[in-house]
Amino acid sequence: MAQRLSQTPEVWTPDESVTTRWVQQSYEALREKAAANPAAFWESEAKEYLWFRPWERTVDDSNAPFYQWFVGGKTNIVANALDRHLTNAHRNKLAYIWEGEDGSVRTMSFHALDREVCQFAHVLRSMGVRKGDRVTLYLPRVLELPIAMLACAKIGAVHSVVYGGFSVEALNERIQDSESRVLVTADGGFLRGKVIPLKEIADRALERAGTVEHVIVVRRTGQKVAMETGRDYFYDELMTLPLGRAGGGRCETEQMDSEDPLFLLYTSGTTGRPKGIVHTHGGYLVGVAATLKYAFEPRPEDRWWCAADPGWITGHSYVVYGPLINGMTSVIYEGAPTHPYPDRWWRIVERYGVNVLYAAPTAIRGLMRFGEAWANRHDLSSLRLLGSVGEPINPEAWRWYHRVIGGGRCPIIDTWWQTETGMFMVSPVPSMPLKPGSATRPLPGIRAEVLADDGTPVRLGEEGKLVITTPWPAMLRGVWRDPDRYVQQYWSTFPGKYFTGDSARIDEDGYLWIIGRVDDVIKVSGYRLGTAEIESALVSHPAVGEAAAIAMPHEIKGHAIWAYVLLRAGHQPSPALAEELGAHVAREMGPIAKPERIEFVEALPKTRSGKIMRRVLKARAQGLPEGDVSTLEQ
Repeated sequence: MAQRLSQTPEVWTPDESVTTRWVQQSYEALREKAAANPAAFWESEAKEYLWFRPWERTVDDSNAPFYQWFVGGKTNIVANALDRHLTNAHRNKLAYIWEGEDGSVRTMSFHALDREVCQFAHVLRSMGVRKGDRVTLYLPRVLELPIAMLACAKIGAVHSVVYGGFSVEALNERIQDSESRVLVTADGGFLRGKVIPLKEIADRALERAGTVEHVIVVRRTGQKVAMETGRDYFYDELMTLPLGRAGGGRCETEQMDSEDPLFLLYTSGTTGRPKGIVHTHGGYLVGVAATLKYAFEPRPEDRWWCAADPGWITGHSYVVYGPLINGMTSVIYEGAPTHPYPDRWWRIVERYGVNVLYAAPTAIRGLMRFGEAWANRHDLSSLRLLGSVGEPINPEAWRWYHRVIGGGRCPIIDTWWQTETGMFMVSPVPSMPLKPGSATRPLPGIRAEVLADDGTPVRLGEEGKLVITTPWPAMLRGVWRDPDRYVQQYWSTFPGKYFTGDSARIDEDGYLWIIGRVDDVIKVSGYRLGTAEIESALVSHPAVGEAAAIAMPHEIKGHAIWAYVLLRAGHQPSPALAEELGAHVAREMGPIAKPERIEFVEALPKTRSGKIMRRVLKARAQGLPEGDVSTLEQ
């Protein structure tokens, strides 16, 4: 059995049976070798994948920070995600098990997925889509979304996935910026038992966007939608046309330069104008495949469930591309984790024998609020590993996830990375001793530092700014059509080093503790306090399910802490409880961290990927404009 050592901070050491690839000593040796020569490490990883033509240079830094990887090499991510599996043991293996919120189920083997991708690639080509053209995908969490992504990549088109349910303005903005020629959407999507009218939203967005020539509509809900003659076509009807039949239905995979763009993915910017993050075929392929292999050590029999949406980078990298390249079977669930009851996720784990669950801390905390009974109704013994993504997981949620969902035996692979990084950057591997709340150490081939404002390393245990000091394969290649913004935002704070925008500290074991966005640090009477630390202290109280902390102006202290709290089931708001929570934070962190105000709320403003939008809370508290809220969950 795994054991937890009684020391501060607590350390949990996994049992040897959970790891298949590395024991800790050999893994540390690999990290040291990769740190000495990152380019050589990534070159050795790249050789595991299919290339139409080998590269001439592993990394080109002559125009830094516009780095290029595997220069001169020819590949296509689909050749690695699908084509190469058609002649090996994965051909008839399930690629996807999909469950709709309404209980419907679809499965698709690698062979069947390839067939669908080829047909849709023919559809796109018949509409005039060629290499380099942009295609916007605005779909619910259905299998047609990864099919469309892969079809775009197969023919060299650049996909831009917009999360299904974004507003008219957000969709229009992204279509216009990318100048997409084709939009793929659906009649609607199911979420929390309601229908999201995607086609209606798309039609209103297209009234303002003049670049789209064709609209393809997936029938999901069956509701009647307006179809514009000559522009709009139903997906299922197009997929039955005899396109490419002369060649047996196969569609040739376009040979792409390693640096050719694969996709754009828009993130909200502080200026209110979303940034189109650019990722490419070659480096992204190597980065996502290798990091999934190292962090989660997939086994051939595994059923992998990344509970993210392909509309976010987590879905791109670890629902679609990473698992397929590694020949894994993935579970996709369409809807909300609490619909119709708070055990929906645990039913899915039990029903399909999920071995690895990779989810966001905000979802874990949300399910914690309902107690342990819902999870305890189900057999979760198939789980081997648990994962965390999206934000730092607070120790209380880590312990609940580990004990209640993982049965006290499953290591938690707490990953830190970003839309911009494309792949895991800091993460444990299954054999590594774990500290609840720490993402542990950078993965092989990644060099990271925590720096003071003057660019010097901070002392152990002190907070500083997290930077990456060497390039990595899956790194963003820029901001779409805005190179100056790329340089200014990511490379100007510490010239020659990538500034992540996050604050962090390093402990005596070299473990990284991500505190949060630099903008989320609160300064109280000269003391710097991370919002994540305050929120973690609040959630450690048995009455609190979730919490958010913000800084408010204070005449004497500089900042005062305001906290917003969601209570767990069975607890009621009261002034006495607010005072008790304040005292609890003071005991956990010191009197300086005691919130000046605690407000009980029914919900927190979050992005659709689950991150708390603290700036929205702050704007509301101060009566100021909320800025770009296109990613806000409705």
